[in-house]
Amino acid sequence: MSAEGSTKAVLTALGANLGIAVTKFVAFALTGSSSMLAEAIHSVADSSNQALLLIGGKRAERRPTEEHPFGYGRERYIYAFLVAIVLFSLGGLFALYEAWHKIRDPHSIDEWQWVPIAVLLVAIALEGTALRTAVKESNRSRGRSSWVQFVRRSKSPELPVILLEDTGALAGLVFALAGVSLTLITGDGVWDGIGTAAIGVLLAAIAIVLATEVKSLLIGESAGPEQIRLIKRAILEGRDVPSVIHMRTMHLGPDELLVAAKIAVDLQDDAREVADAINDAEARIRAAVPIARLIYLEPDVLRAKG
Repeated sequence: MSAEGSTKAVLTALGANLGIAVTKFVAFALTGSSSMLAEAIHSVADSSNQALLLIGGKRAERRPTEEHPFGYGRERYIYAFLVAIVLFSLGGLFALYEAWHKIRDPHSIDEWQWVPIAVLLVAIALEGTALRTAVKESNRSRGRSSWVQFVRRSKSPELPVILLEDTGALAGLVFALAGVSLTLITGDGVWDGIGTAAIGVLLAAIAIVLATEVKSLLIGESAGPEQIRLIKRAILEGRDVPSVIHMRTMHLGPDELLVAAKIAVDLQDDAREVADAINDAEARIRAAVPIARLIYLEPDVLRAKG
């Protein structure tokens, strides 16, 4: 997944959410709708999240240091995890609190009744544009994977986060539109509170999914099955390496892979021949899987079983 594509999707979502947040706050001020307030806070949370993703991507580009010899690639995962926290607290929990307050003390929308409907329809169009950009950029690297597989297996956090956020935002807008519409039709503000509660539950669920997936990346995930196959094939293409005894891989960041393997060498090879075999194998690995930046190959003699 290209960093350029991720950045484009994040910037598109950020621009849409900033504009949407302002219009929702204006609509809330005019109507007092709790759904509009919950949606306004949701847009603020989303805008904050996109800013966090941009910061994480920028900080991850720093060069390795003596204190951090493997670089800063995982900062993208740290900031993506912060996104889940912000979405859960500022988005989900606030919406649930506002829903509880509105259901306990419901009131209808008596002034500027057309405003929330107009704002929500415009917001749906803008969020749809942002989601379309995220889908377009994701399709470039998704391949034949389903959307669920893409979110679960992607090593780059930005696009899965934006996809889930934008999908949740569209669904939340539909909930808000339903709650506001039913409140206007019936004159009962409880529907506004119910729509707000649905938004809160949705955001909390998305935040939990994000936190679970990003936590796995933080702990350290291996390369994908196809990359592992390519690495092993690259090692074994050399005549001086008869087999791979065992191998471990781990993503140090979305675009940086650590490869550590113990490879078999011929007992009759001298030190120069072993060193040449290792260097050639490393070159083949980098050609096959360019994100394999750090490669450690340990030679050993393959011992017969039994």
